Amino acid sequence: MQDETNSVDLDLSGLKCPLPVLHTRKALRRLAAGRILVVTCTDPLAMIDIPNLVREEGARLDAAERHGDRLCFRIARSAMPPHS
Repeated sequence: MQDETNSVDLDLSGLKCPLPVLHTRKALRRLAAGRILVVTCTDPLAMIDIPNLVREEGARLDAAERHGDRLCFRIARSAMPPHS
């Protein structure tokens, strides 16, 4: 998942709800349009919360994968988020 130089990695392993979503939102809003955010976390609720966040922010969820106890999300930042 981390093969592009265009991506920013965010490791939120060990954090519990709502922290993974809050940190992801903050990182996503700081990210330039067209960049990729790769989020890794261990909170099982993130499989519900992060896709909802991505939809609310107007970004695109390219991948949501489970690797053992780790969840990995690949999020593409859109040009115009809905909160602007």
